[in-house]
Amino acid sequence: MRMMNEFEAQVLSDLSVLKSQMSGLMGDGSGGRLAELERRMDRHEQHWQRAKGFIAAMSVVLAVIEVAAEAWHRH
Repeated sequence: MRMMNEFEAQVLSDLSVLKSQMSGLMGDGSGGRLAELERRMDRHEQHWQRAKGFIAAMSVVLAVIEVAAEAWHRH
């Protein structure tokens, strides 16, 4: 069995670090930082959709109030 040269040892060391970083990023089956980021984005999207729905509902309410006020003013 031959000994590794310095280059091979450095490559194996770098691969070990890369493997460790990928494990932290992707997780080990229970989710990693990417899974947490996806969950946060989903929550943000839900909040944004609710806000848009609330704004749309308020627009309808304000339009009805404006029509009622205009009808009251003309009457």
